[in-house]
Amino acid sequence: MKIGILSDGKYGDRAYENIKRKFPTEWILIESPDSPMIDDVKLDLPSCDLYISYLRHPDIVLALMEKKVPTILGVSFGFGFLRQAKEIFENVIAPPTMCSLEDNTGVREFDEYSEFYGRPRFKVQMNDGMISSIELLRESPCGSSRGAVADVIGVPLSIDMLRFFALRVCHYCRAPRFGRTCDKELSGILHVRELIRSLRESSRSSWDKVSDYASEIEKMYEEKVDSLSE
Repeated sequence: MKIGILSDGKYGDRAYENIKRKFPTEWILIESPDSPMIDDVKLDLPSCDLYISYLRHPDIVLALMEKKVPTILGVSFGFGFLRQAKEIFENVIAPPTMCSLEDNTGVREFDEYSEFYGRPRFKVQMNDGMISSIELLRESPCGSSRGAVADVIGVPLSIDMLRFFALRVCHYCRAPRFGRTCDKELSGILHVRELIRSLRESSRSSWDKVSDYASEIEKMYEEKVDSLSE
């Protein structure tokens, strides 16, 4: 499957570098117009099976829908815009974060991509109370999973370590803290939640050590998801 990363130069470069580890990937740079409204948009794009759009102009994104290619919106313009885009072409999604996608959409292109990129999945190995290795089964496309994991190898497991891990995810995350792209805070919560889940599956003693914090993370996750759906 060939993936095209569309950008106006602000976002998407790290996703391109990371996604091409697994898929043939093309970097497609589109000049962003000065005008807030464009009447006639012409896009001459290379043929791809899936587009991931980091474009920040809604009119250009709507023109992209005319290509009838499954598209993931890395920059969101809200639920109203998504409904408008779906009226042009149904197979477009705008996840709250690019690290929240799972391979269960029923659309082949989305699910094939999300086998490797989206909601993180880890396989953790412990040794004498320390994290000895973390295998990335699925990771964020921007590379924040990969960067944060490298920062906790060899670190003793503790609640402080998990909080540090979440902060490192936010550090590597390219999303602005306020804006219409990924939610940086949700990205950190998602990563810690999935890391704890891996600990529960691989090491009961490790899970017991952080079980109270796991309950706290679940509550934070539910509150965050509820706030995004309002």
